[in-house]
Parts: sequence; structure tokens; C-alpha cells
Amino acid sequence: MASSAQSGAGPTEEFRYPGSRLGLPEAGSGSVAGWGRRVVALFVDWLIAGLIASAVTGKPIWAGGNDFNTAQLVTFFAMSAILSGLGGGTIGHRLLGLRVIRTKPAGTGYAAQVGLLGGAIRAFLLCLVIPAVVYDRDRRGLHDKAAGTIVVRR
Repeated sequence: MASSAQSGAGPTEEFRYPGSRLGLPEAGSGSVAGWGRRVVALFVDWLIAGLIASAVTGKPIWAGGNDFNTAQLVTFFAMSAILSGLGGGTIGHRLLGLRVIRTKPAGTGYAAQVGLLGGAIRAFLLCLVIPAVVYDRDRRGLHDKAAGTIVVRR
């Protein structure tokens, strides 16, 4: 018969809320961002990329087509990589009060700037979609884990 060290009466201190094991606050500035804000920020960024791609290709957003879709994806990637990497968040993140920060090794804190390489890794995996929908209990998708980032509230 197996026994456990704890009674199972509730969550351990380490897993009380998203971000607790990373040393982030439970609520307020610096806490892990909720799904609603993150999804709306993603849609805002995708719409802005679509508007830019529409201007570049000369087609309206609703027309679609391979050249438009490719232009929108490339624009979204570039916008996400540069703005997240060097600016701490995309336009959608800024509008919704979010920022992307880089996690440091256990217990050493957080750095505000992700860097261009981290932003590019994060944006590339975000464009693949699947890494973004597979996440852990701290609401970090595989794209955030690979880039060593987390999305928090401003």
C-alpha cells in the first residue's frame, strides 16, 4: 500500500495559484496574466498584422489568398518577435495591460527585456499554434517555456 507525505487536504504552498512556484504575486501587477486578456491581445495583434498585410499586398483583409495569408503571418511574426523581444510586449499586450518578461534561473528574479532571440523563438512557436495551446499550471505555453518567458500583468 502506497502512502504519501501529505494528507491531500488541499494544494501545497508551491501550487496555490498560477505563478506561485515562480515567485510571482497572486494578483495585481506582476501576476500571471489571465486567458481572456491574452486571447484578446492575440486577436488585436492578428488584426493589426492583417491590416499591414492588406496594405502591402493591396488586397482587403476579407479577400484572403495565399499571398495575403503569407504576408499576414510574416508580419505577425516580425511584429511579435521585435515588439516582445525589445519592447516587452506587442501592441495588443500594451492595450490590455500585459507584458512579456524573461524568467531567470530558480530564485534569481525576472528581467524585463526578453531580447531579440527570445522574442523570435517565442514568435516562431506562437505562429505554429500547437506550442501555444499546450501549457503548464503557471499558464506558460510551450512557446513561453522554450523562450524562457512569461506573460504578466503590468
